[in-house]
Amino acid sequence: MMRERPLKVALLGCGVVGSEVARIMTTHADDLTARIGAPVELAGIAVRRPGRVRAGVPQELITTDATELVKRGDIDVVVEVIGGVEPARTLITTAFEHGAGVVSANKALLAQDGAALHAAAEAKGVDLYYEAAVAGAIPLIRPLRESLAGDKVNRVLGIVNGTTNFILDRMDSSGAGYSEALDEATALGYAEADPTADVEGFDAAAKAAILAGIAFHTRVRLDDVHREGMTEVTAADFASAKQMGCTIKLLAICERAADGKSVTARVHPAMIPLSHPLASVREAYNAVFVEAEAAGRLMFYGPGAGGSPTASAVLGDLVAVCRNKLAESTGPGESAYTRLPVSPMGEVVTRYHISLDVADKPGVLAQVAMVFAEHGVSIDTVRQQGKDSEGGGDEVASGKGGGGRRAGASLVVVTHRATDAALSATVAALRRLDTVRGVASMMRVEGE
Repeated sequence: MMRERPLKVALLGCGVVGSEVARIMTTHADDLTARIGAPVELAGIAVRRPGRVRAGVPQELITTDATELVKRGDIDVVVEVIGGVEPARTLITTAFEHGAGVVSANKALLAQDGAALHAAAEAKGVDLYYEAAVAGAIPLIRPLRESLAGDKVNRVLGIVNGTTNFILDRMDSSGAGYSEALDEATALGYAEADPTADVEGFDAAAKAAILAGIAFHTRVRLDDVHREGMTEVTAADFASAKQMGCTIKLLAICERAADGKSVTARVHPAMIPLSHPLASVREAYNAVFVEAEAAGRLMFYGPGAGGSPTASAVLGDLVAVCRNKLAESTGPGESAYTRLPVSPMGEVVTRYHISLDVADKPGVLAQVAMVFAEHGVSIDTVRQQGKDSEGGGDEVASGKGGGGRRAGASLVVVTHRATDAALSATVAALRRLDTVRGVASMMRVEGE
């Protein structure tokens, strides 16, 4: 039977996402009622700038006192889309204390304080849902937390930031440099005026922490995630990637160790083969590749940001939390029973693509190879070409002198798998060689 008393919802934030949530709740009220089993009513909207015009948003619901709104006592669900750590954290815990379930899209807060928020929700017997915190409209958290709950996930590999994927896609497809591609992303609205959170990997790192915690049933904080940005990726890197049959993506990678006793989480640019499904993810789209023991390889793909896609995920969580309210139950909470340690980046096993500027003289390749051998890193392939003047460039690889025809050459080395610590130590040692004039670039190779 349909319950007549409406479930009341408080909305914190009314920007791009919040205004779309409010619009959908208003225009699709009848559909939401049918899906939930009771009317759902938008009871208040907390904002910082009440004078701002918000098309389609009932102005009579606007308030600047978010604390009073969540403390009203008649609020069943609080939807938090203001972002940041504070005041979001205090408002969410206040909502719990007053018996409200919470739907959040706040990746930064969840990556930093997810365990404490889950504990606070459990203590009050209410829900905490956050599908919209990772990959926008793509159903990802619920499949990991529920559909794969009986399986063992070993790896999560994904493109989880649309801004960086757009920039790298433009660099790949048009040959544009980083600055030129960033300018285009900004002009089209894909990049913020200050793109630091995206291009330096902070946004993706927060999402990686959330995904790793859910996938491996352990607690992973933002501080546990190794992070590298993509601002140093060049057109030359893409040229090298193409010669290997690869492209470059900013990846969030969460892995269970081979012995199952630890996990790792990292974000950095990497070369991936064109044959890998993630290589074909274009524009500002997101995609996440999940590898599980029984289910095998699964890929989740779609728009990872934007008002409507993110609002879709928020509304999906809202329906779930409202249904739980009617049933006087709660959905799945934090599952961190494994308590696995997070290993440092140095213990990650990966491959490297290293581009060196070297002197064009006999014995250079032998010296470089010796450095790799001394650090226990096996070389897979070597490619070289003249750099400073004409010539075919075979002299470096063969060890034959060039008679001073060229001042230098470019040497590209791709390694076999080794620990990241060994690879980093190898690069540091290469920098100290007199015959190595510089390390032009170094990038990990993933997805094989």
